[in-house]
Amino acid sequence: MAAATDVKLAGWSSQQVERAVASLQKFVGSRQAASTSLLDDEDEVFYMQLALKKMPMRERKDKPIALPLPHPFVSAEGAEICLFVKDHAGEGHKSAKLMLAKLEKKGGVTKVIGLSKLRTKYESFESKRELCKLYDLFLADERVLPSLPKLIGKSFFKKKKQPIPIKVTAADFPAQVQKACSATYMFSHAGTCINIKVALSSQSTAHIVENIHAVLVKAVEHVPKKWSNVQSAKFN
Repeated sequence: MAAATDVKLAGWSSQQVERAVASLQKFVGSRQAASTSLLDDEDEVFYMQLALKKMPMRERKDKPIALPLPHPFVSAEGAEICLFVKDHAGEGHKSAKLMLAKLEKKGGVTKVIGLSKLRTKYESFESKRELCKLYDLFLADERVLPSLPKLIGKSFFKKKKQPIPIKVTAADFPAQVQKACSATYMFSHAGTCINIKVALSSQSTAHIVENIHAVLVKAVEHVPKKWSNVQSAKFN
């Protein structure tokens, strides 16, 4: 969370949201300026929090819901992106490696990790946490998505870095990577509180405001009973 102050969105005008976002950015900037830690110079992630009146009556799903952003905070050209693939019997991993070679000149995926390596090299809690820190975005062959929750650990869920499913063997693989980078994600779960990444503190105030409104509109479309089931919407 970037700050102790929450920006309540429901019923606010664009001008009010803009002033509130600018205030929050100023708070983050002053805190970073006062800190002696190099880690505090990194971008803060801003979240939208939707509080629902009733718990969604549906099974938990690990497949995320993509919410397109007018101003993405991850770029395929500049981001560090890791891809998890199916690698037994040479299936998946070889295809991903070939695709990776094509993407290197454009940026995009920078690391491909097979499930067998994920199980052995990243077995400890600390190694999982360090892996989570290394990359801006994680993608996964859609065929291995059900196997990943136990393999990646809690850090990925805490940081909202659950892998985004793509079709590794599809001809439009590069386009899928670009599309994954241009959205934020909403994850279904059993609770009434949903947290969604909406921006980074380094983005302009205007771009953050536009992201907030776009995410709010799209997210509510996926809430059972839509606005009638939304208790509140906050930005922090």
